Amino acid sequence: MATEIEHKFLVRNENWREQVQASQDFEQGYLCGEGPASVRVRIEGEQANINIKAATVGTVRAEYEYAIPLDEAREMLATLCVAPPVIKTRYWVRHGAHTWEVDVFGGANAPLVVAEIELDTVDEAFERPDWLGEEVSDDARYYNHALAFEPYSTWGA
Repeated sequence: MATEIEHKFLVRNENWREQVQASQDFEQGYLCGEGPASVRVRIEGEQANINIKAATVGTVRAEYEYAIPLDEAREMLATLCVAPPVIKTRYWVRHGAHTWEVDVFGGANAPLVVAEIELDTVDEAFERPDWLGEEVSDDARYYNHALAFEPYSTWGA
């Protein structure tokens, strides 16, 4: 089984921008609401994929991802999604022995900024950069699937 080991954190300041190696705009939509898995279509620049991820909260989840034709992904985003797409720009930031993914959300999820690190093992050590804030790996509200249905901008409402 394909497994993702990932920690998710809020970002406390803009210092990470000094270490950006690359960036990419993302648009992703979900093909189902609740259930044992989230099914997502994502466009990353000129590439697209479909992703199935276990709908569990925590740092370890089953995940499967497959490339699909870009035109089909655009069609799915336009016609099959059960919530508005999540829009974000992902920045890859090297710190210590790892590359962090910093997601700056747009649209209804602005101004949310979340940093993620993927690890090879559950007990793998990693260096925490000074721009890292509170860990939210166990808070389902910060998962992209949840942000599609309950955007960050509505949390205070």
